[in-house]
Amino acid sequence: MDRRRLRRAGKWAAWLVAVLVVLPTTVAATALRAGYAGTAAPDAVTRGRDALWLGHAWVDGRRGASDVAALGRRLERTGIRDLYVHAGPLEHDGTLPPARKAYPRARWLIAAVHRELPKVRVHAWLGDRLVYEPGERGGLRLSDAAARKAIVAGARQVLADGFAGVHLDVEPLHSDNGDYLRLLDRLGPAVHARGGVLSVAVHQIDPLPHLHTVSNALTGHRKWISQRFFGQVARRVDQIALMSYDTALPAESLYGGYVAQQTRLALEATPKDTDLLMGLPFFHTDDMGHHASAETVRAAVRGVRLGLTREDRGRQRFGTALYVDFAATEEDWSAYGTGWGGREGS
Repeated sequence: MDRRRLRRAGKWAAWLVAVLVVLPTTVAATALRAGYAGTAAPDAVTRGRDALWLGHAWVDGRRGASDVAALGRRLERTGIRDLYVHAGPLEHDGTLPPARKAYPRARWLIAAVHRELPKVRVHAWLGDRLVYEPGERGGLRLSDAAARKAIVAGARQVLADGFAGVHLDVEPLHSDNGDYLRLLDRLGPAVHARGGVLSVAVHQIDPLPHLHTVSNALTGHRKWISQRFFGQVARRVDQIALMSYDTALPAESLYGGYVAQQTRLALEATPKDTDLLMGLPFFHTDDMGHHASAETVRAAVRGVRLGLTREDRGRQRFGTALYVDFAATEEDWSAYGTGWGGREGS
């Protein structure tokens, strides 16, 4: 009798696992694949508002005139308007080292880019790892008012040194972080007072309501932010770039459907007067969070186009952001050019 009861209990446990784990996973996968189906509108292509993240080599002396010329040829006839050039990182107290130490060749780069690509803007990409817990070291603490003040001073510094804007990328950014919003409230006016552009890179939006809360409670993982918080950030900046990669999804169809969903959610939350940029994975790391065979530029571009077609086909303040120049392949550039550059019908 006891053995029969144990076997029966085991069967019920197996069914419970299927209901609680396997079934939701199957439903989610089916939904993502369905989101990747269909045809994108022919006009769901570049609006000439795309961006490219560039590594620190462009401002520390490792890149020269021939590299800028090659970059000019690469970007010619693309929709890329903005370059986010790594000019940091910030120190853990929020300060930025002086130009001669942080980005000694920045003025040369800005002048060289303007000669090769007169319509392209060069922004200073600043960031650091965020810490939250009391006593936690090795990062920037936004709850420190002095650190926030130092970041604003660093923004003024890069604008005075010739950059067209400030691109802020601090991670991990917890959802509903009031200190981050307070920083943007000070940073925006400081950047605009000097004629600059303020842009930020942020995490993905909850694919299910309150998923960031559940994920943090179960695993301590804060990959997502709420759609509400995304909108609060978007209203405080000129450009917001959603880092739509590192999803851990194992197949192109799942990843592309996920990007389509993220595009729709981001479009819903972003004001019409803010540029929304969807990140494209121009890198090929293989680890738990990123499967290069699944997170392809081809799948991301198709997902972006489908999301744009379904949610706000006519929106002009929209683009893609390519991460990152030093890891990109010819295949990445080709997928971007043919898929998003307007030379592909669907």
